[in-house]
Amino acid sequence: MSGEIVLIFGYILGFYMAWNIGANDVANSMASAVGAKAITIKQAVFIAGILNVVGATFIGSHVTNTIRKGIVSTDVLTDPHLVLLGVLSALLASSLWVSFSTWKSLPVSTTHSIVGAMIGFGIMAGGFSVINWMKLGAVILSWIISPVFSMVIAYTMLKIIIRLIMSRKDSFARALHLSPFFIGITVMIIVLSFLFKTPLGKTFSIGMPAAILISFIVAAGIGLIGRKLLKRFVTEKSGGDGAEEIFRKIQIGTSCYVALSQGANDVANAIGPLAVLYFLAKTGHVGSTVSVPVFLLLFGGVGIACGISMWGYRVMETIGTKITTLSNTRGFAVDFSAATTVLVASKLGLPVSTTHAAVGGVLGVGLARGVDAINFSVVFKIMLYWILTVPVAALTSIAIFSLLRLIF
Repeated sequence: MSGEIVLIFGYILGFYMAWNIGANDVANSMASAVGAKAITIKQAVFIAGILNVVGATFIGSHVTNTIRKGIVSTDVLTDPHLVLLGVLSALLASSLWVSFSTWKSLPVSTTHSIVGAMIGFGIMAGGFSVINWMKLGAVILSWIISPVFSMVIAYTMLKIIIRLIMSRKDSFARALHLSPFFIGITVMIIVLSFLFKTPLGKTFSIGMPAAILISFIVAAGIGLIGRKLLKRFVTEKSGGDGAEEIFRKIQIGTSCYVALSQGANDVANAIGPLAVLYFLAKTGHVGSTVSVPVFLLLFGGVGIACGISMWGYRVMETIGTKITTLSNTRGFAVDFSAATTVLVASKLGLPVSTTHAAVGGVLGVGLARGVDAINFSVVFKIMLYWILTVPVAALTSIAIFSLLRLIF
C-alpha cells in the first residue's frame, strides 16, 4: 500500500473512532446535567461539542505513546508493514465495538476498546509473549475500582448535602450559605486535575505542595465570587426548589469541566493510532512515542463534536434517566465523584475510565435513596458490555488483521 492510500484510510478510521468517542463518551460529561434537567440535550450537545474541540486542540497531548497504556510490547513495532496493518485493524475493531454499544445505548470505555484492539494486533504480530499481562490485570481491576470508588464518593456527597441542606426547613438559605464550600471543593478538584491530568498541565511540572496551594487559593476565590453571583441571580422558590436551583448552576460548571478534560484526554484514543500512521507514511519507521501535530488534534476534536451532535443522545439518556432519577443535587454528586475518581486514579497510575466513574456515581446517588431507586437490569447490561469490551475488541482486531494480511 502506498503512503497516500494508508493516510486516507487512517484519516477515515481516525475520524470514525473520534466520532464514536463523541457519540458514546459525551454521556460521561453531560448525562447527569441532562438527566437532572439542568440543561437540555440540545444545549448539552452544543456545550460538549465546543469544549471537546477546545480540550482536544489546546490541552490534548502533542506526544502520544505508540501502543496505548503500554499493554503491548514495542518489540512488535520493528516491521513497518505489520505496524501499518495492525494500527488500521485496531482502529476499525475498536470503532466497531463502540458503535455497536452506542447503537444499544450502552456506555463503554473507548480507552479499553482501543486497548483490547491493540492486544489483538499484538497477539497476531508477536504472540502472547508481547502482551504485558500485569498491565492488562490493572485495566481489569479498574473495572471494579473506579465505579466502586466513585459510588462511595457520590453516596457520601449526597448524604452530606441532604444532612446539611435538603433536610432543613431553610434549605435555600443553607444552600446559599454553604455554596462557597461546594463550589470551592469542586474548583479545587478541577484545578488539580488540570495541573496533573492534562498534557498541558504536565508541561508546567508543578509539584504536589505547590499544586495544592494554587488550587486552594483559586477555589477559595471562585467559591466566594460564586456565592455573590448566586445571591444576585438565584431567588428562593416554593417547596425547597431554590436549593436545587443553586446546585443546578454549580452542576453546569462541573459538567463543562468533564467535557473539556475528556476532549484533552480521550482524543488520544483516536488520534494516537492516526499519528502512528501519519509518521509511518512520512518517515517509513516509528518509535515508541510519536509527536502529534496540532491539526490532527483539531481533526480529532471535530470528529468527537460530530459524534456528540449526531448520536450522543443515546447513551446520555441511559446514564441520565434509565439507571435512577436524577435531581440537580444528585447530578452534582455524580459529576463531583467522577471528576475526583479520575483525578485520584490518574495520580496513583491506575488506568480508569471516565465512563465507569460516571456510572458508579449514578449508582451511588441511587443507593443513597435506597436499593429500589436503581434499575438493576440496566446496570447489569452495562456491566456485561464492560466485561466484553477487551475480548470482543481483541477478537475483532485479530479477524480484521488476518483479513488485511491476506489482501496486502
